[in-house]
Amino acid sequence: MLDAIGHVLPVAVAMAFSSVPIMATILILLSPNRKRSALPFLIGWVVGLAAVVSLAALGAQALPSPRFDRQPDVAVGIAELVVGLALVVFGIVRLRQSYRSTTYEMPRWLSAVSSLGPWSSLGVALVLNLRPKAILLAVAAGLGIRGDDLPLADAAIVIAVYTVISASTVAVPIVLTLAAPERMTPRLVRVREWMARNSGAVTAVIVLLIGVVIAGYGLESF
Repeated sequence: MLDAIGHVLPVAVAMAFSSVPIMATILILLSPNRKRSALPFLIGWVVGLAAVVSLAALGAQALPSPRFDRQPDVAVGIAELVVGLALVVFGIVRLRQSYRSTTYEMPRWLSAVSSLGPWSSLGVALVLNLRPKAILLAVAAGLGIRGDDLPLADAAIVIAVYTVISASTVAVPIVLTLAAPERMTPRLVRVREWMARNSGAVTAVIVLLIGVVIAGYGLESF
C-alpha cells in the first residue's frame, strides 16, 4: 500500500496546485456569499475528486493482467506512458500560452463564481473534476492503484489519501477564512493577485513535470 501511496502522491500534489479550483475558492471567499457557498464548494470538490479517481481505478481494472505474478504489467505501463505523454503535451501547450499572454484574462464563468449560491457552488465544484487535466491526473492515480494490485480496503485508503492531499489547497483556505475572515481576507487578495500573474506558468510546469514522472512509471513496466 505504501508503494501505491508513493505512486499517487506526485499526482495528488499536481491536482492540489491546479489553479482553477484555487482561484474559484478565493473568489468565493472574497465574496459576500462565502458563508453560504464556501462549504458546499468544498464538499463538491472533495466528492468529485473521490468519485473520479474511484471510477478511474475501477476502469483500470479492465486492463489485461499479466499471466504470471512476476511478469511486468505491460498494459498498465502503456496506459501510464500514454497519460504521462498527454500531460507533458498539455503542460507544454499551457506553458507556451502563458509566455505569449502579457495579461491575465479570467474566464467569464470563473468571474461569476463569486455570485453563486450553495447548490450552484456545489455543482461547479463537481464539474471542475471533469476538466481534461483533472481527468488525466485521476486516470494516472487510478493506474497507480491498479498497478499495485491492492485489496479493496487498501485501495480505499489510497484513494482517501489522494483525495485529502488534492483537496488541501481548497480546504485549508476555506476553513481558515471561515474561522478568521478579517485576518485571511488581505492574504487572499495577495494570493489572488499573485495567481493572476503567475498561475498559468506554475501550473504548466507542475503538470509537465508530473507527466514526465508518470511516463517514467510506464517505462519501468517494459
